[in-house]
Amino acid sequence: MKKTFIITALLLFFLGYSQSLKREINQIIKGKNATVGVSVLDFENNKSISINGNKHLPMLSVFKFHIALAVLDQVDQEKLRLDQNILIKKSELLLNTWSPIREKYPEGNIEMPLSELIKYTVAQSDNNGCDILLRLIGGTETVQKFINSKGIKNFQIKADEEKMHQGYEFMYWNWTTTNASNTLLKKFYDGKVVSKNSTDFLMKTMLETNTGANKIVAQLPKGTWVAHKTGSSGKDEKGLTVAENDMGIITLSNGKHYALSVFVSDSMESEATNTKMVADISKIVFDYFSKK
Repeated sequence: MKKTFIITALLLFFLGYSQSLKREINQIIKGKNATVGVSVLDFENNKSISINGNKHLPMLSVFKFHIALAVLDQVDQEKLRLDQNILIKKSELLLNTWSPIREKYPEGNIEMPLSELIKYTVAQSDNNGCDILLRLIGGTETVQKFINSKGIKNFQIKADEEKMHQGYEFMYWNWTTTNASNTLLKKFYDGKVVSKNSTDFLMKTMLETNTGANKIVAQLPKGTWVAHKTGSSGKDEKGLTVAENDMGIITLSNGKHYALSVFVSDSMESEATNTKMVADISKIVFDYFSKK
């Protein structure tokens, strides 16, 4: 009887505390001309909260995490090797797209280890690198089937980076939900998506992410471990931001972890406002877990 009372009391405490966090998040997004999806998942007790957590929202470059997982699955199957060299042709280094690879090797026709190509694609969000990886594994359908096979149903990938750059409407072809993003992050962290070696490699790569310094990581204490993947659309001619996203796994100083996915979609707000929403939400979630 006493044990049941304690469990009930703890549950009520958690519910009250989590509802308080939810109210704080709602205050940040209140009045903004945007759709904001937010999901928080506590890894240690599997408790979660969400706002618009089941809405289908465009991923933009967040999908490079999913693509990297599909590539690493083929490494696990020994169809590919991380140390194998991949030929990068000059014709694959498209202009007018974000590509640190093209900036470093403008003439192309180089060979790069697959491990380095994945790092460029995930940690630096290289668009050309992304499409090279997709061609290597058989396109978006391979990614779709693999992610679905891991029990993630609220996910769709149909367009590569080249296609998305042909028009803003194609950016909506690739979508997921913030709840599904967190579920995948937890399965990935638990080693239920790819092998331990592949999990460790991708976790390290995501910790080295240097995009989105104004989003999830912006207001967190220096040195906080954040393994994340960002996504951004920029604005169309009418000032619409299709997506300003960030999702990741945050490690606290006490060794505990949580996943946070924040997708800002169809926003008429400024880039500064969009990214500050993500940063502000990340800070209050971090503070919430730090006090637990």
